Amino acid sequence: MSDITQAPPIAADAEERQVKLVKMAGFGAGEKSTAAISVATALAILLLWWFVAALGVVPHLFLPRPDEVLTQIGVIYRDGYAGASLSEHVSASLFRIVVAALIAISAGVPLGLLMGLNRWAKGVLDAPIEFYWPLPPLSYLPLMIIWLGIGETSKITLLVLAMFAPICLSAQAGVRSLPIERVNAARSLGASRLQLFLDIVLPSALPEILTGIRIALAVGWSTLVAAELIASTRGIGFMIMSASQFLATDVVFVGIAIIAISAFTFSAAVRFLEAVLVPWKGKL
Repeated sequence: MSDITQAPPIAADAEERQVKLVKMAGFGAGEKSTAAISVATALAILLLWWFVAALGVVPHLFLPRPDEVLTQIGVIYRDGYAGASLSEHVSASLFRIVVAALIAISAGVPLGLLMGLNRWAKGVLDAPIEFYWPLPPLSYLPLMIIWLGIGETSKITLLVLAMFAPICLSAQAGVRSLPIERVNAARSLGASRLQLFLDIVLPSALPEILTGIRIALAVGWSTLVAAELIASTRGIGFMIMSASQFLATDVVFVGIAIIAISAFTFSAAVRFLEAVLVPWKGKL
């Protein structure tokens, strides 16, 4: 009579050999939202501001309390400032920023892509861009007045020059950071030049382009005050500079707050475009 050896259960053996997934440790800031931390930080700054102003650490003439700034916003909204309503000041500044941004994007993105794709274009355009890009806008503000007068053209041109360089250089960097393996793979599959540009080059450069637009908008808002020095009677920058001459610090804070809120809104809009157009950013 032969011995019969009982085989181990198949299910138990399968469980022992089952692959266990191990979650990799995160790196950097991680994927969790930092909104709560940002809100808490903003509230802490406002609280510190209120205590410093209320205790008189800084003279009231130079640092009004946050509630006084809020009250001044209501006064300006109701009565206006320097012969114009608050909406007229804000609309004038938004018009200049939006028009200048559209011109800078329309010119900067194609030229930046061309500089990344063609060495002749890079050689011709790189020198003038790198020459004027580090210059503060106030340094060529007098030239804008001499060449273009004191109308809207000089203001918008100043903003375009301030925003053009970061957009152009970011588009160029996006093309030059494209892995050559993607290009070779598309070529091996028979992609034409147009398909190569639309399906490989442009999507790969888009994250850098959007980052450049965000930087350019921030530069544009910081240049706005200088642009509105040119014989302006409307605009947030004009309101800030006019109030500073009369030591109306609360009005200056109102203008700063409006610029900060507007700039944050523009930046949030670009971040939304990033989430829609390049959802893979930071995940590859």
